[in-house]
Amino acid sequence: MGFQEAYDALLDRWGVPVEHLDLGGTHVNVCGPADGPPVVLLAGHGATAAVWFAVAPRLAQRYRVYAPDLPGDAGLSTAPPPRTVAELMTWLSGVLTPLQSPVLVGHSYGAWTALTYALQAPVARLVLVDPTDCFTGLRPGYVARALPMLLRPSERRYKSFIHWETQGLPVDPEWLHLAALGSVEPSSRPVRPQRPKQFAALPPTTVVVADRSKAHHPRELARRAEAVGATVVHIPEATHHSLPALHADEVAAAVVRNREAGRGPRV
Repeated sequence: MGFQEAYDALLDRWGVPVEHLDLGGTHVNVCGPADGPPVVLLAGHGATAAVWFAVAPRLAQRYRVYAPDLPGDAGLSTAPPPRTVAELMTWLSGVLTPLQSPVLVGHSYGAWTALTYALQAPVARLVLVDPTDCFTGLRPGYVARALPMLLRPSERRYKSFIHWETQGLPVDPEWLHLAALGSVEPSSRPVRPQRPKQFAALPPTTVVVADRSKAHHPRELARRAEAVGATVVHIPEATHHSLPALHADEVAAAVVRNREAGRGPRV
């Protein structure tokens, strides 16, 4: 099964009607009631928008859900890839501009993208799912384990890395197959994350922490997120890459609860 077939197979599991938009070369999967409040889902690097297969249908019961593929990354977008933070923010602005007061949800690299945007442009609310490079850096051991996969991509290396990080949790085989295929697809280097230093403009924010994550130190992530006024939700059994699919109920619940989140102290 090739990449396109694997992508379509995972979309079929969303279990709700999915529309496909092309916004200037950005492929966006859309579901949910047309008059529902908008929620935008940003996947982690290499995961593709299809990774939201378990979360999107839960949210689509009440929200209009938009899940774009980042240009230049694995996925179906054909637009030129962003090469700077400014270009990345311009790309996301183009996706969000038609929407009224969207809730922005991101996992991993998608969380960093969402947070960076929300600190400089109006966003109703923010949900960061085990965010990387937002409040803490990556663990050296995680980076060291990922390097062989990044320097010499192969499906075998990608799957080995995911199984190492998920520590025996059941990884969805169809998503893992798609992501492994994506790891060897031609792609551009992602924009290098720049960790924010000021959070004064932070909108009401929920941070979902995977308590078994090997990507960073979960306790430190939670402490720093709370220090800038974010509401922290812990998923004790989750790892970085078991999210969002394996814990879709908890992730969807965090998005729903976030609609009532208030502001806390800012740094």
